[in-house]
Amino acid sequence: MSKFVIYQVIPRLFGNFNTNNKYNGTIDENGCGKFNSFSTRALKEIKSLGITHIWYTGIIEHATKTDYTDFGIKKDHTAIVKGNAGSPYAIKDYYDVDPDLAENPENRMIEFQNLLKRTHNAGMKVILDFVPNHVAREYKSDAKPKNVLDLGENDHKEWAFSPSNNFYYIPNQNFSPQFDCNDYYEFPTKATGNDQFTASPTINDWYETVKLNYGVNYVEGHQTNFDPIPDTWIKMRDILLFWAAKKVDGFRCDMAEMVPVEFWNWAITQVKLKYPEIIFIAEVYNPAEYRNYISNGKFDYLYDKVGMYEMLRNVTSKNYPVRDITNAWQSLGGIENKMLNFLENHDEQRIGSGFFSGNGRFAQPAMIVAATLNQAPVMIYFGQELGELGMDSEGFSGVDGRTTIFDYWGVKTIQAWANEGKFDGKNLTDEQKDLREFYRNLLNITLNEKAITDGIMYDLEFANYDNPKFNSHEQFAYFRKFNNELLLFVLNFHDKHLETEVRFPLEAFQFLEINEGQKFTCRNLLDETDVIADFTLSSKEVFRMEIPAWTGKIIKLTQV
Repeated sequence: MSKFVIYQVIPRLFGNFNTNNKYNGTIDENGCGKFNSFSTRALKEIKSLGITHIWYTGIIEHATKTDYTDFGIKKDHTAIVKGNAGSPYAIKDYYDVDPDLAENPENRMIEFQNLLKRTHNAGMKVILDFVPNHVAREYKSDAKPKNVLDLGENDHKEWAFSPSNNFYYIPNQNFSPQFDCNDYYEFPTKATGNDQFTASPTINDWYETVKLNYGVNYVEGHQTNFDPIPDTWIKMRDILLFWAAKKVDGFRCDMAEMVPVEFWNWAITQVKLKYPEIIFIAEVYNPAEYRNYISNGKFDYLYDKVGMYEMLRNVTSKNYPVRDITNAWQSLGGIENKMLNFLENHDEQRIGSGFFSGNGRFAQPAMIVAATLNQAPVMIYFGQELGELGMDSEGFSGVDGRTTIFDYWGVKTIQAWANEGKFDGKNLTDEQKDLREFYRNLLNITLNEKAITDGIMYDLEFANYDNPKFNSHEQFAYFRKFNNELLLFVLNFHDKHLETEVRFPLEAFQFLEINEGQKFTCRNLLDETDVIADFTLSSKEVFRMEIPAWTGKIIKLTQV
């Protein structure tokens, strides 16, 4: 697949235009975004950023404190729901969508399918979360197809483990967490989602979830029982096929490494036999398992959180020298194009928060690296393009630098951009408009330049270690090339305006198959007024330029 750009968005928050949010407010007090918040105009504006895929986060029905019993949906016990809205990762019914997001909850699936159509008509593809490792503690599917048995329906609850069970049990013990759970009753209790095989999870555990059983006997030495195929495998494959049949284009698979790789090989192979174009993205945090989940698990892409994300965050926050970016991409050893690059998502702190950089503009050079260093896909998180701070205290979520996934809330920068559904950006500050324009330029360049989508990369950092006019602690430089198209990237991670020089080693000309001494016109794609005429590209010449603080240049070299 060619390079693509994902826009992750939480619909519950995106379309909530209520600016008078109350701490820990209910849906009636604080409001909630809807499927139809993604109007044709909204989707057109999202696409204009250079977006090819939208990851709608929190679509599948999950546990909530909001009462939908009038619509045939079982009410959740409040003691095991995090926040009033509930976690999108505590799935309550794999075969249904979140009623919060529907104007008419009775028609919620139809409203979701209309959103799918609008997104496709706008020229973008749709990615959904698939949460395979755990479900809400009171999971019950009201919408499952006929003849489908519910998870746990035929379990032998007196057994701690059985390959035919869907859950793990703590026999003869009540659920008794290390915090007050009011009158919630569960007997026998089930193992908690974050691999806590105890009846007494702590407040910091994923206590609102229970772990699914894929045939691994965690109780007695991690033995695997994959023959015959475990019942959970079949149920989860069928759920993937259910959503694929609705023309979803891909799945972002939550905590994929907590599910055995053998399941992924089996399930993804079967789904792709019927839907060959569908993509699977895995959340895997253990670098030692990367190749396993790509080669044996059949995933198309993995999160690059532990490597490139953490490196770019630390570089931007001044903890690491910029030259260490070279170590990050080299450590992947050839699978870098299989990694999804990002600087924000729902789990991570906002760039503009006081926990990260304090201003969304400061990550511009890091974002250029994430988007253009290789052929890998790149993702941004809604509001990132506007410098969202994530410093609200919403309710269950405190001031932690993240945008809540648990509460009913509004996102200030998105509200300013949306302007009550007009999506004209009139209420944005000049700084927010400039930052959005940067993202729009960068992401469209990322999609439209063959040197980025299909080309090779040559890292210039090592060749400039001993260059007195190039500070490898604050600057990064590299080439991208495809056929006769050549791009030079020079980035300034410093908080000061720099005058710099870049050296080009002889090896670069050999690797990129460029003849020395050719003359080029050099144009900065991020600023059409920034042009250098008749530059001679040679290992005996240096490239001189000025770069403002926290910015970068993408220089297109066109042979004269």
